Amino acid sequence: MPAWAASPAPQAQAWMDLATYSGGMPGMPGGGGMLGSLLGRGKGGNVFGNTQTGPAGRWMDVTLYSRSKPDLREATQQVPESSRLAPVLKLLSPVEGKPVPLGTPDEVTEQPEYHKPKGKILLYWGCGAEVRKGQPRVMDMAKANPAELAKFFQSRRATTRGAHSTPGRPIWPSKPDNRLIPEGASLVGEHGFSGDGVPEGFRFTLGAAHDLMPAIVLKQQDQGSAWALSWQPMAQAQAWFLASMSMRGEDEMVVWTSSEQADMGFGLLDYQPNAAVQRWLKDKVLLKPATTECSVPKEAMGEAGMLRIIAFGEELNLVHPPRPKDVKAPWQPIWAVKLRLKSVATSMPGMDMGKMMKDAAKQEAEDTKQAPGAIDLLKGIFGK
Repeated sequence: MPAWAASPAPQAQAWMDLATYSGGMPGMPGGGGMLGSLLGRGKGGNVFGNTQTGPAGRWMDVTLYSRSKPDLREATQQVPESSRLAPVLKLLSPVEGKPVPLGTPDEVTEQPEYHKPKGKILLYWGCGAEVRKGQPRVMDMAKANPAELAKFFQSRRATTRGAHSTPGRPIWPSKPDNRLIPEGASLVGEHGFSGDGVPEGFRFTLGAAHDLMPAIVLKQQDQGSAWALSWQPMAQAQAWFLASMSMRGEDEMVVWTSSEQADMGFGLLDYQPNAAVQRWLKDKVLLKPATTECSVPKEAMGEAGMLRIIAFGEELNLVHPPRPKDVKAPWQPIWAVKLRLKSVATSMPGMDMGKMMKDAAKQEAEDTKQAPGAIDLLKGIFGK
């Protein structure tokens, strides 16, 4: 938990969520190629919440709060030239939504809603080409009692509040500024917030460790009775986690996770605080940062299902002025920033994302070559 979490509340607080998503339907890598760049990556273009809903692309959600101006309507965020969005982002408060109570602590773990499935659930876990002894663990939903369900559905989760949409707290993207993050953009450099009730000097610098993460290219190799999964190294990754879910027949759900412990994984495919990531690395629930491969028995992954992998970035917590070394010394923080970071890829058993993306890029280049005026024509039609 950051030092400021149990300390006097800062006069202003900013939350920044950065997320990179890859995968999806063939022909739509990185958000949709040519048409994706023209019409807006993801359904609805750049809208607040894309860091959670997962359309392919690179996304940022920002929320700003001023204690002296709880009904703050608008604000601006200074961004570096490297973002290709400079000089500022325009933040606007939503007019609808459920206000977040002032006393709600940011470090309380948010619990997602789960719906009780029907039929049987088969749980496999761990990397390896063969099904391990004692697996799968089977749960018959029709016969299980509450205690058995609670044990079976064990899923570690420590996700806390990040960027959120609530009246009185300006957000980005917003209606007046819903620009997409350009290809090749970087958030490394100086950032700052300004607005009515926002303290002067609310400025900070982001380094490379807290920039937007690269897209994960997940490759799958058929080894007969198993899939060999592999992905590229990533300097920003603090840990990795994989999970798949598929159906077997009409009433059996098959779940597999890369954890060495029997964890359903429902809570891990999201942002997690640094302390939790380090704890779960020691427990061998998460894969080490240098990991780039994991084999899965085909029996554990099923056929018609979904496979996901997440790279956890390092959460950043800044506070100004810093807390004095003497914990008894008077201290009143002026502003604080919380930045969360992740990269997630989605695939299907048997789908090689690396080959898919190369083939789609090649086809797009051929299409553009055959119709050199196509991009200009589309830009003219859509006014971009």
